[in-house]
Amino acid sequence: MANGFVDKATIHVIAGRGGDGAVAFHREKFVPAGGPDGGDGGRGGDVIAVVDDHMSTLMDFRYKRKYVAGNGMNGQGNRSSGRDGESLTIRVPRGTLIRDKATGGILHDMSDDAPYVIARGGNGGWGNRHFATPTRQVPRFAKPGRAGEDREIVLELKLLADVGLVGFPNVGKSTLLSVVSKAHPKIANYHFTTLFPNLGVVYVSEGVSFVMADIPGIIEGASDGAGLGHDFLRHIDRCRLLIHLVDVSGSEGRDPIADFDAINEELHLYNEDLAARPQIVAANKCDLLGDDREPIERLKQHVEAKGYRFFELSAAAHQGTQELMRAAAGLLAGLPPVLRYEPDYVPPEPVIDTSEALAIEQCDDDYWSVEGPWLQRLLQSVNLGDYESRMYFDRVLREAGVFARLESMGVKDGDTIAIYDLEFEYQS
Repeated sequence: MANGFVDKATIHVIAGRGGDGAVAFHREKFVPAGGPDGGDGGRGGDVIAVVDDHMSTLMDFRYKRKYVAGNGMNGQGNRSSGRDGESLTIRVPRGTLIRDKATGGILHDMSDDAPYVIARGGNGGWGNRHFATPTRQVPRFAKPGRAGEDREIVLELKLLADVGLVGFPNVGKSTLLSVVSKAHPKIANYHFTTLFPNLGVVYVSEGVSFVMADIPGIIEGASDGAGLGHDFLRHIDRCRLLIHLVDVSGSEGRDPIADFDAINEELHLYNEDLAARPQIVAANKCDLLGDDREPIERLKQHVEAKGYRFFELSAAAHQGTQELMRAAAGLLAGLPPVLRYEPDYVPPEPVIDTSEALAIEQCDDDYWSVEGPWLQRLLQSVNLGDYESRMYFDRVLREAGVFARLESMGVKDGDTIAIYDLEFEYQS
């Protein structure tokens, strides 16, 4: 996006892998039969998003796309656990939505100060001390650490503003923002001077203020992506109130009423909820008309017939601006707070492709490890405390040929089968 404003970015985040458990045995003078004392692997680091109020764009993510947290360290002897991997913190502007690229669903709305774990680190593997039993006193195996979550996400910035200034290009939105706040947007007499949203705080009176955003000019077809299109319409989504500026002077050779209707039609096409948002209409550049009030009265009659409040102003001459801001503050006092997005429910991935490769390993005479991607998904989708769910789990394993493979490799009744953190005794 032009002028360094980036409001959408796709990044790849990889949480740390858990460290492997250790195979070790106690070594101490005068203790000839020390038992297993292999320590557990450390947990992999998380990838965590936090809000940074000093950031206003997603520019930092344009050139760096991959973010990797630290791996957990392997366990050691003497029951020493490995150190946890270092978590990686990603800073984003307030108002950033985090979406899952694969589903498009919203994972989190970074509008408050709470950190959000985008990708969780893998658990560390158990050391061999966990596998000692009365019949297996010298376990010579341990569990490897699990991989951390690996996902692609989309960061999408939706500015947090109470009021959004909308209108055609060059109707005076940037001028109005500069007059009523301390913002310093670029101002010039040509279309699309504003190529990225500007924010300003409007102080109406003691204890009464609000944030206003100057949204770059909307043109016909914006809802379909024309002009600056969707790039900036998304920034109005959170606004509680819209101030619709119309150039009543016709200085651009356009009809003010046609402009007003065209912008509202684009809002409606983009998002019906947005079109229904409370709106104040302000006829700007009234000073250019001199004593000719006919265009003002004509626009006022059209606007008020549609139920909107109407104000006259000349932002450049500082005329009517304070009255408009007081009216906006009065309306905001009775409106709900700035929109926050709730995470989308993403149903668990169905277990359908049981043809994916499985890794089956005989770790000891009576201990077997079975791992594979679809088994992880299966475990996440069943409640093993429920009888019907356990029967479903057993049936899927049998139909996928897991037990047949174990039997062909020599598994015996009474052997322990480990599927990740789940362990059970095999019975044919």
